Amino acid sequence: MFGRSSIELKSPDEIRLMRRAGLVVADVHDAVRDAMTHGVRTRDLDAVAADVLDSAGARSNFLGYHGFPGVLCVSVNDEVVHGIPGDRVLREGDVVSVDAGAIIEGWHGDAAFTAIVGESDPSDRAMVDAAEVALWDGIAALAGGGRLGVVGDAIEDSLESRETRYGIIRDYVGHGIGTAMHQPPDVLNYRSTHRGPKIKAGLCVAIEPMITRGTEETSVLEDEWTVVTTDGSRAAHAEHTVAVHEDGIWVLTARDGGAGALAAFGVTPVPLD
Repeated sequence: MFGRSSIELKSPDEIRLMRRAGLVVADVHDAVRDAMTHGVRTRDLDAVAADVLDSAGARSNFLGYHGFPGVLCVSVNDEVVHGIPGDRVLREGDVVSVDAGAIIEGWHGDAAFTAIVGESDPSDRAMVDAAEVALWDGIAALAGGGRLGVVGDAIEDSLESRETRYGIIRDYVGHGIGTAMHQPPDVLNYRSTHRGPKIKAGLCVAIEPMITRGTEETSVLEDEWTVVTTDGSRAAHAEHTVAVHEDGIWVLTARDGGAGALAAFGVTPVPLD
């Protein structure tokens, strides 16, 4: 955990390239959200994402990654992450996590969202909202500087402030990102005595809390990819790619750079335009 070796610090121009990849990911998210309706198959969502990537001249950083067969990860209900798109048909009330990535000129973007098909169970909606708020709590903490462990502190504090107790997945965490999708350092979603590396200019990370309505325990299905909750509880996943530079932070996979969400924390993201 909190790998310190070979952390790739990016120049401003490299961060700008990552921003281009991040905006393609935002386009994928928008298109997939629009297509996510009752009766659609998860492979149909994958096809939508592939069309967006092709139109942008980008490549998926998921397809073929260690043999992964999809452009997207689409995880439904008790599936936490790494769900393989296929013939599964989405139904009213399904909780669907979509993880998407893009490569532009060798630089990566990565982000995830969770949405509910049609009418939602209030408890599912509360969980999805909690994951999203925890993500922005973590991003705001990154802006405050110090060591990377502040991100996990902020995420866990955010979730513990809720009346409902959520399981915080510990087996899968955030990561560095740049010329590869997964790089050092690890970005934990929970408190740890290991404080991690210093937050400094050029650090680019994917922050991605994953939570459940039950316990944090997970297992992997026979497809060797799909991670599910062992107690059958539903899960939510939220993620953005964030860059630290000399003048502040910039959320590379958010169209507004994170300005709207971060305003509540008194944080103003700074683009490198």
